[in-house]
Amino acid sequence: MSRTISFKMRGDFSKTEKYFARLKKGAPEAVLHKYGQRGVAALMSATPVDSGLTASSWDYEVVETDTGYKLVFTNSNIQNGYAPIAILIQYGHATGTGGWVEGRDYINPALRQVFDQLADEAWKEVVGR
Repeated sequence: MSRTISFKMRGDFSKTEKYFARLKKGAPEAVLHKYGQRGVAALMSATPVDSGLTASSWDYEVVETDTGYKLVFTNSNIQNGYAPIAILIQYGHATGTGGWVEGRDYINPALRQVFDQLADEAWKEVVGR
């Protein structure tokens, strides 16, 4: 004996779509710029200092993608045109004499608090505070 299950739906998702359309217009960018600035400050203070050039070379970009926006942190201190110093500090690198300089994880801890704050703010926005 087979049974038939049917569903009936009324209405649409127009309110939800309006809500997300409103969120997409400028609000995410403004929030990401705020946290981009906080992230740059955190990275600058956490970067190990020799000359100070790597610490002062942090920046960020807010990039629109097909699915929304992303926050990208950059560091412009590049040695010899190819070696990003911030990454060499983070992960370690070989020396010219065959040795190895161990990396220091400073990027992840510096950004963890910033990303946690961003996630909390985004969640409050979604649930209506």
